[in-house]
Amino acid sequence: MLASPLERRIEKLERINAALMAHVERNMDQQGGAYALFQTAITLEGRVRTRTEELTGLMHRLERSNAALAAAKEEAETANRSKTRFLAAASHDLLQPLNAARLSVSALADLPLGPEAAIIANQVERGLQTIEDLIKTLLDISKLDAGIVRPEVKPFRLHELFATIAGSFKPFAARKGLRLRVRGPDLVVMSDAALLQRILQNLVSNAIRYTESGGVLLAARRQGDGCRIEVVDSGRGIGAGERDLVFEEFYRGGAGRGMPEEPGLGLGLSIVRRLAQALDHPLILASRTGHGTRVSLGLALGSAEAEPPARAVPVATRLTGARILLVENDQATADALKRLLQNWDAQVSAYRDLAEVAAGMAGGSVAPDLLILDYHLDDGACGLDVAAYLRNLTKAPLPVIVTTADYAPEIERRVAGIGAELMHKPVKPAQLRSLLTYMLT
Repeated sequence: MLASPLERRIEKLERINAALMAHVERNMDQQGGAYALFQTAITLEGRVRTRTEELTGLMHRLERSNAALAAAKEEAETANRSKTRFLAAASHDLLQPLNAARLSVSALADLPLGPEAAIIANQVERGLQTIEDLIKTLLDISKLDAGIVRPEVKPFRLHELFATIAGSFKPFAARKGLRLRVRGPDLVVMSDAALLQRILQNLVSNAIRYTESGGVLLAARRQGDGCRIEVVDSGRGIGAGERDLVFEEFYRGGAGRGMPEEPGLGLGLSIVRRLAQALDHPLILASRTGHGTRVSLGLALGSAEAEPPARAVPVATRLTGARILLVENDQATADALKRLLQNWDAQVSAYRDLAEVAAGMAGGSVAPDLLILDYHLDDGACGLDVAAYLRNLTKAPLPVIVTTADYAPEIERRVAGIGAELMHKPVKPAQLRSLLTYMLT
């Protein structure tokens, strides 16, 4: 049955209405998606702003923290420098009476004593030596920590250094029934000879101290383009838990556990580690309990000609009749040193400063054969001025020994500049006597 025109019109209107509704729904869906995207964008913007504010705050806190760390570092470095200056001044003041005490004990030992008195004198001497070693080592550690020690790396022959160390420690090893052997080719190495000698002395001394039987080997060998120095002992070895501790201050492995030798100060290996770091010599420790210990250092080989060895000082003899002029502002030290020199048959004139020396010379004192001068005198005066005055007065290059408890490099340069010899306090009587004989001869 055919639809009437009205029905067809109604059907058409329904199709148009459906199409319009579909269009409206599509528009509403699009508008809803855009709104959702807009809402999402707003949310993300808020999150980004929050994160940015958090990051900015974190950066500000980091900047404040870095500033605080920099301030703390500067404060620590300032405190370290102050500690070094304090220790240097304190050590000078401590070494002065110690110097007088050692000279007095040495003078006492030269007198005829009974067996018991001689034993007591030796005990006092050992005690003073321990105090001196402790003061000097603490000062050395302070200088190393403050970066004051500046290595002077030069080429030199390792064989000469090994011979010096072997000569020093073979009697010590022999007293314990140990063998001290030295082995290796005659190599030229790059290092600071004085600092390297200090390292090896501490290592060899430590090895002998903690070895009951067998021996100690000081060896060198080529390793590629460099050289490796080793100190090997046949001692009890170091347990795994102690290997990092042995390089700490005042740690004494084995002390009090049946060691026949007196324990050391516990500072030798601490000095070794600091000196090795200052010289940039890699330091390696290997050990097995019950089988001994090996400590090795890595060095670069030198290609330039090494410096000639220092002249050996001859064995001392008596100083009969030698005229020695002594300038020392510390009365106890002056008295002790004068007594010691007189025990060696020298003629000694002692003064406190340049004014007293000038008065003595004006009064008819005989020109001296040799001068022993304290570097630091009263009121900021310097013993080198006395040397200049007397050399100008006598028109002769008088030999001079300068004594001081100050280890400043500038003093060493000034003393060397006038051709004098430098001895650090406390003065060791045997070394002084040997040096006096050498210079007077």
